[in-house]
Amino acid sequence: MIDPSWTVPGVAGVDEAGRGPLAGPVAVAAVILDPARRIDGLGDSKALSEARREALFPRIQSDALAFAIVFVHADEIDRLNILQATMAGMRRAVAALAMPPSRVLVDGNRVPPGLGIAAEAIVKGDAKIAAISAASILAKVARDRWMLDLDAAHPEYGFAAHKGYPTPEHLAALRRIGPCAAHRRSFAPVNAAMVPRLLD
Repeated sequence: MIDPSWTVPGVAGVDEAGRGPLAGPVAVAAVILDPARRIDGLGDSKALSEARREALFPRIQSDALAFAIVFVHADEIDRLNILQATMAGMRRAVAALAMPPSRVLVDGNRVPPGLGIAAEAIVKGDAKIAAISAASILAKVARDRWMLDLDAAHPEYGFAAHKGYPTPEHLAALRRIGPCAAHRRSFAPVNAAMVPRLLD
């Protein structure tokens, strides 16, 4: 349940979307909510319907004191590894806020090093803390929209349906045609799909 105290002034919530997919970026959002402008219906983005997330997306952007959304793309994920790329995205999202937060609350069990601001990791924070929930919604919607654009460029993979996650359909497409530029080559299923083409 979202914290009934709503929010603490100046505290930024941070969350990401897209660590598990084989393709596309990790999206990271940071949000500082306005205690005077309550946004009803916040919750873990994964537990909300797509329609509800889409409705909340502009409301969060218009009513928050500050927000930022950043993308960490496949080439950087491959270079750093998925954990370090996510940590880098969190640092960038916090740094991109239009006002400096007094404190940062991060969904999960790890705080990005080098924030330079007092921070705390909260397991399942997206279902407990309003600012983290808002960040999770921004990250999820922004990433889903990015993947719809990728689907328009590469309809053969079915990105609109699976958003890059390793579904049977996605894995079959990888085996059939190999990866595109947005695929994460450091992820085992993508790497395996490249091997036959390297041997041809």
